[in-house]
Amino acid sequence: MLGITLFTLAACGGGDDIVIERNTQNTSSNSPNANRNLIGPLEAQTRYEFPKLQGGNSEAIVHSTVTYGMNYALEWDHQKRATRWVCWRMDATNRQERYSRPAEDPWAYDPLVPENEQQATYNELSKSYYPETNSYYQKGHICASQDRIYDKEANYQTFYMTNIMPQVGNFNEKIWLELEKKVRTWGKTCDTLYICKGGTIDRADYIINYTIGNHIVPKYFFVALLRKSFNDINAIAFWMPHLDEDHSRDPLSGYAIKVDRLEELTGIDFFCNLPDDTESKVESSLTLSSWNLK
Repeated sequence: MLGITLFTLAACGGGDDIVIERNTQNTSSNSPNANRNLIGPLEAQTRYEFPKLQGGNSEAIVHSTVTYGMNYALEWDHQKRATRWVCWRMDATNRQERYSRPAEDPWAYDPLVPENEQQATYNELSKSYYPETNSYYQKGHICASQDRIYDKEANYQTFYMTNIMPQVGNFNEKIWLELEKKVRTWGKTCDTLYICKGGTIDRADYIINYTIGNHIVPKYFFVALLRKSFNDINAIAFWMPHLDEDHSRDPLSGYAIKVDRLEELTGIDFFCNLPDDTESKVESSLTLSSWNLK
C-alpha cells in the first residue's frame, strides 16, 4: 500500500487547522467528504484539482507523460462533443521551463476521444465567425501551452483539440492571455496551485453560436484556483464574457468572484475532493489582496 504524507495548514481567516494530503495516490482523510468523486479514473477520485464528474455522456480523460505522470485532465461530453473543463496543477516538479513551444504549433486529435467528435485541426475555426463582427475564431488553449513547458511530451499534449475551444482573437490574445500570465505567476510563487478552467457548454443562453463543424462556442470562460502556500490555503475564481473586444487593460479583479459563485453560474462542483469543511471555508471566502489584486 502506498503511504501518504500529511501536512497541516491554518484555514484562511483563522479557525481550526485543516489537513491536506500531499500525496495524490488513493488516500483518504479523517475529515468527512460527502461530495467527493466516486467514479472515474483514480486521479479524479483523489486529486484536488478535479471537479465533481458529471457522469452520463461525459467521461474524464487523463493525459500523462512517462517521466511525470498526470499532465492534465478534462471532462469530455460525448453528446455535446465538447470539453466541459480542463484541470491540472503547478508545483515544484512541473513549473520548470525546460522546453520551448515549437515554432509551428503541432495541432493534433486527442487519441483518447473519437476523432469524429473533435474540432478539425485546421480550417474549422478559421472559417467560423463571431456574430455581427464576423471575426474568425482562433484555437484557444484551456491548459496553456506555456504552463506545460517542463517536458516536450507534456507540451505536445496541450495541442490536442480537446484542450482547445473557439475563442475570438480579441479575447484569446487579450484578457484571456493576461489571466493566463497571472495564473502562471501565482503557480511559480506558491507550494501548489490547483487549476480548473473551461468554457460554458451546458446552457443554451451561455452559448454564443456554433462552428461550421457544429461545435459549441462558449459565451463565458471561467477559472477556479486553489492555492497552498506555506501556512495558508485560499481560492479564487474568474468569470469572463467571451467578447470580440479588447479588454486587456481591465483589472483582473473586475472578473474575480468566489468559487461558490462560480459553482452557481456553471453548475460545476469545484475542488470536490477536499474535505467538506475545507472546501466550504475556501470556496465561500475571497480576499483580493491575498492575490495581489485591487
